[in-house]
Amino acid sequence: MDAQLVDAVVLVGGRGTRLRPLTNNTPKPMLPTANFPFLQHLLARIKAAGIEHVVLSTSFKAEVFEQYFGDGSDMGLDIEYVVEESALGTGGGIRNVYDKLRYDTAMVFNGDVLSGMDLAGILETHEHKNADVTMHLLKVVDPRAFGCVPTDPDGRVLAFLEKTDDPPTNQINAGCYIFKRSVIEQIPAGRVVSVERETFPQLLEEGAQVFGHVDNSYWRDMGKPADFIHGSADIVRGIAPSPLLEGKTGEAFVDPSAGIADGVLLLSGTSVGRGTEIRAGVRLDGTVVFDGVTIEPGAEIKDSIIASGVHIGANTRISGCVIGEGASIGARCELLDGLRIFPGVAIPDSGLRFSPDA
Repeated sequence: MDAQLVDAVVLVGGRGTRLRPLTNNTPKPMLPTANFPFLQHLLARIKAAGIEHVVLSTSFKAEVFEQYFGDGSDMGLDIEYVVEESALGTGGGIRNVYDKLRYDTAMVFNGDVLSGMDLAGILETHEHKNADVTMHLLKVVDPRAFGCVPTDPDGRVLAFLEKTDDPPTNQINAGCYIFKRSVIEQIPAGRVVSVERETFPQLLEEGAQVFGHVDNSYWRDMGKPADFIHGSADIVRGIAPSPLLEGKTGEAFVDPSAGIADGVLLLSGTSVGRGTEIRAGVRLDGTVVFDGVTIEPGAEIKDSIIASGVHIGANTRISGCVIGEGASIGARCELLDGLRIFPGVAIPDSGLRFSPDA
């Protein structure tokens, strides 16, 4: 299939509540991930696959996307925007972009997922099977927490099953679909529609050609802080593919404008954003550091997210935490175990230990 005759639709309307406070003012797909907005990694992969026309289905802080990406020409893409004024569900969101579609085939992406899926491969399956819908399926060790999708030996989807304690298959819905445009047109417009609970089961009832494409490449839902940190680190280390870091992967990825003092250790896929200053003797292990952060000498930070404009005092220890924009953490503090510090909060020099259970 000629990828230039395929529309890419990216659903980026969610509020990202599981990543608060990082998403209080920033849409989740725009959070810095290995020093680029998360969405930019996906758009780069879409471009690398040969797809050029992209429709972004936005909602929360919709203007932020267009301000950053514009018409997409800087990335070699043609990007259009559709704003979802009220929540429409996955199916409703897909139907909502119908008027922007140009071609007979649309590839729909969930903007929460970091994936290394072979885009050309699923397009080939879709064309070869003459499918109405083709779904990306992933085999997992424990499918109980996911929607399961059993298929016959030819790959035809047999059912869509909600989370169950006794799943009949380890194939799960991985959140990427290819639709014939005519199928999208049939989705009811202007109301909430779930593709999993309504659209797909109805297509099966009607005898539509619905196929699964199993691809066990890298896949991670980036909705929780631990997954966000892990996913960013995997991009930095080249475990999760991104054209934006081609030839630049390693233990750390540092913006050229950042100031890194002697004796600083940057390990396990750490990323450091623009204008950040890291003083002598600091150790960052698997940590995502946004722009304009200052980290004073001797601080040690592991498996954490440090948002823009944060100040971390000398000899402070942080592990498994999210530090919100503009917060100030004093010297000799210890922050542990999933603690979330909200934007602008100031913790004085103290030598005290803070954790969610403290």
